[in-house]
Amino acid sequence: MKRKKESTLTTLNKLRYTLTRRDKFIIIFLVLATIAFSIIETFSISIIMPFISFASNPSLITKNPISHEIYTFFGFENTLDFMVAFSVALVVFYIFRMLYSIAYTYAQSRFAFRKFHFFAYRLFGKAVELNYADFVQRKVDRIRANITQEALQASMYIQNFLQLFAEIFTIAILYILLLITSWKMTLVLTILLALQVLLISKTLNKKVQKMGHIRAQMNARFNEIISKTFGNFKIIKLKGNQKQIFDEFERASMERTNAEILTQTILPTPRFILESLGFSILIGCVAYILITYKNVDAVLPIISMYALALYRILPAVSRILTAHAQMNFNARSVSLVYEDLLYHTDFEDDEPCAFEDKIELRGITFGYDARKPILKDFNLTIHKGDKIAFCGESGAGKSTLVDLIIGIYKPQEGAILVDDTELHNHNLRSWRKKIGYIPQTIYLFDGSVAENVAFGSKMDEQRVIEACKKANIYEFLQEHSGIYTRVGEGGILLSGGQKQRIGIARAIYDNPEILVLDEATSALDTATEERIMEEIYDVAQNKTLLVIAHRLNTIQRCERKIEIHKHRA
Repeated sequence: MKRKKESTLTTLNKLRYTLTRRDKFIIIFLVLATIAFSIIETFSISIIMPFISFASNPSLITKNPISHEIYTFFGFENTLDFMVAFSVALVVFYIFRMLYSIAYTYAQSRFAFRKFHFFAYRLFGKAVELNYADFVQRKVDRIRANITQEALQASMYIQNFLQLFAEIFTIAILYILLLITSWKMTLVLTILLALQVLLISKTLNKKVQKMGHIRAQMNARFNEIISKTFGNFKIIKLKGNQKQIFDEFERASMERTNAEILTQTILPTPRFILESLGFSILIGCVAYILITYKNVDAVLPIISMYALALYRILPAVSRILTAHAQMNFNARSVSLVYEDLLYHTDFEDDEPCAFEDKIELRGITFGYDARKPILKDFNLTIHKGDKIAFCGESGAGKSTLVDLIIGIYKPQEGAILVDDTELHNHNLRSWRKKIGYIPQTIYLFDGSVAENVAFGSKMDEQRVIEACKKANIYEFLQEHSGIYTRVGEGGILLSGGQKQRIGIARAIYDNPEILVLDEATSALDTATEERIMEEIYDVAQNKTLLVIAHRLNTIQRCERKIEIHKHRA
């Protein structure tokens, strides 16, 4: 589907939404700093004209009313002393201009890149705060690309906008100065530049914006290809289909590379065009002034003024066009960041939620599609300390039911009560903290056993050791580097049973009141499964245990068995 292109005003409006109150104060400060910067830049150019005039004709010092006042006020004895003082003052001024320019550039860059931190942090926070139902519907690689790449591009949009504003203000002041000097020649210059800028912006900006869309799409595609490749590394080796993966990566890479090549070629093009035009205009100005005034000495200050003004204006116009093109290139990133920041996430709090007696499910109805409920008007009571197995055919809703109990999903109808207190957004986090969860597939990141066990909680070496002992993995670790044994990406350096035991250690690390097994041993051989189930039952002696399993030997020690049947709509 072809995406409708957004105007710069629309993108700026989206950007405005992402700014905090503090950001708006900083922008006001930067605007004032920009005005000061433009005035300093204009003065640095305009002051050269009188300096050259006085140097070429010292008698003008006493004839000009302003210079004469300064000459008299400071009591200069001759024009040479005045010019020496003038020269020193100019050097001091240009040193000040240099320092101010550095400070201004730092402030501008600091604001833009602090926004990158802000965007990335907010996007990460938004992703983490997504409810599970929304999370599983979204592409993780798209979320990752927005946090790591699009947030940076959005911050670059801000930097380009600030630069564009600064250059426009500088040009405006210089333009007024040129109008005062010679309004006829300035208007001719304006028409020529305006036509050139209009031609450049119309022909190049649309192309750059299109390349920005391609770059954003390919960034997400890159992450997707890398994730699925390294996530299925063994399968790829077995199938031997590396060429297919290479071709897929190459297509995405070439499309992104071609977009970057074209963009980086287009961006400096305005500068080349404007420089050629500028030199031609300058030559024309000199010829026009010579023909009009006939006297070289009289026109030298004017020529100098136009030469210096064009020397500053032409690069400024070029930078404006480049900044605007970059803004178009990064506009899609602003939209992506805006859409993610705007995405609704439910507020959740951790008000106390005591579990001393029972959990009740009253009239629970839930379905991923509201028109096709998996569970309908379901009721269940779980007493503290119960060992309950959930059985039933695949797709009946066993895992969904348990996910509702532990607060991952929220019922569409009915209520879940803990000791007669209904679960809601205000106590949901407190309730979830009581849960120790062992999934079917244990995801281990490439770090130590200790880091994987304590994941999401504060690291406590003694607690890690105790959890590993209860999970019967500690003896194995002692043969290696203890709890700091490296597990490899996805736990590739461990066997299936060892990964499962680390999953158990992680689940019991925070001493939960409820332990949940979601077909946690289905991928293991029978002997390993029996050993691990014995270990789990030992660990769960004083806890409420909820087990989802297909194999009967897995649930033999459960006191209650709840049969879940597929709901027929």
